[in-house]
Amino acid sequence: MALLVALALFVAQAINFTMLLRERRAFRYSQVIVPAVTRLVDTSERLAAPPQADRQRERRRGPQGGSRVQITTANPISGGERRGDLEEDFHQSLREAGLRPKQLIVTVQRIGPDHPLPGLSVNRAERLRRAGGELRVALQLPDGHWLSLHTSWPRTERRLVWQLAGQTLILYIVVLIPLLLAGRRIARPLRTLAQSARSFRPGDGASPLEERGPRDVRAVIAAYNHLRQRVTAMLDEKDRMLGAIGHDLRTPLAALRVRIESVEDDDDRNRMADTIDEMNRTLEDILSLARLGRPSESATDVDLSALIDAVVEDFRDLDHDVQFEEAPRLRMHLRSALMRRAVRNLIENAVKYAGGAEVRLVPGAGQVRIEVADRGPGIPQDKLAAVFAPFTRLETSRNRETGGIGLGLALAHAIVSDAGGTISLTNREGGGLLATITLPRTAA
Repeated sequence: MALLVALALFVAQAINFTMLLRERRAFRYSQVIVPAVTRLVDTSERLAAPPQADRQRERRRGPQGGSRVQITTANPISGGERRGDLEEDFHQSLREAGLRPKQLIVTVQRIGPDHPLPGLSVNRAERLRRAGGELRVALQLPDGHWLSLHTSWPRTERRLVWQLAGQTLILYIVVLIPLLLAGRRIARPLRTLAQSARSFRPGDGASPLEERGPRDVRAVIAAYNHLRQRVTAMLDEKDRMLGAIGHDLRTPLAALRVRIESVEDDDDRNRMADTIDEMNRTLEDILSLARLGRPSESATDVDLSALIDAVVEDFRDLDHDVQFEEAPRLRMHLRSALMRRAVRNLIENAVKYAGGAEVRLVPGAGQVRIEVADRGPGIPQDKLAAVFAPFTRLETSRNRETGGIGLGLALAHAIVSDAGGTISLTNREGGGLLATITLPRTAA
């Protein structure tokens, strides 16, 4: 807002300066150029057909001081700043008066406060010093004689520029300072509101924002505080509902697990047990994904290398071919249980589809990468992003032997995103898939 107002003031002052400059030039034209042209034309007319004695008398008088027209046989002007724009004005005025000189020279000589002006009267010298310049005009008549005229020339442009600069500065002080103060009064609570919205975590116990600033800004802050309360209340209700669902489903599953022990056929009993275990895992995945926005676990400092090694050892204990390159200790601030689950899901996919996995921890200057590579069938290029959506499977048969229900990668993606990182999948050269978790060194 301040920049726009400053630009508008500048444009307005520029227009004002242009109009004043044209007005001053018109005033100078009427007060200086027109009288000078009139005197030159009158003198040329007197010289055109005077009595012979008068012509000789005019020549014998020679140069005269003041602002009277001087008659010479040579160009009387030397030095000074030649002004083409003024010459054009004089040419036009002389043509309108019927006088067409062979040559026309117009110069402006700057006159300082201490400039010596010999041969001039005290009053005329003082007028020239006050004006700041002297206009010198010389024109050559068709008969070869020169008419010249010296008169004061007011140099008002510089003074006008300083006046307008002072006016602009005053306008900026009077207009922009209150505008900046008002903008600051508006921007500070809005900046606080934006920061609070970016860092909002439901259920974090943060106190409502202070309602300050202009009335409209206070209304926005009040609406935001009310929105936070409603979101928190809705998530609390969702957590209570998920807890009830989990309890209501686990209880009959546990009862079924007990009842199948009475089944005499071992194959049937094992298949039932596997089905119940699969239902329990699916239930855990769904509840974990739904609760991820408000995890009950707080972030702590953990050794990421030791965390990954522990997950790999769990797979090795089950006789899975999972390799982990030794990595230095790396302290990270994150939710260890959730991150362990994300890494486990990636390794589990690699084991399921490729029979094994290679795990690496690659520390960097500002980030850390966890790489899980396999030599399985890979994923079609156009499906690499789609597999992170919940309940998405590339194998559409829903056969439990070929995978779960499509929540593993979705859950891993949600966990890594909650930690401020990213997860990506790329096909390896020679076959296989590379899953990469990238975490900032300050992950929380």
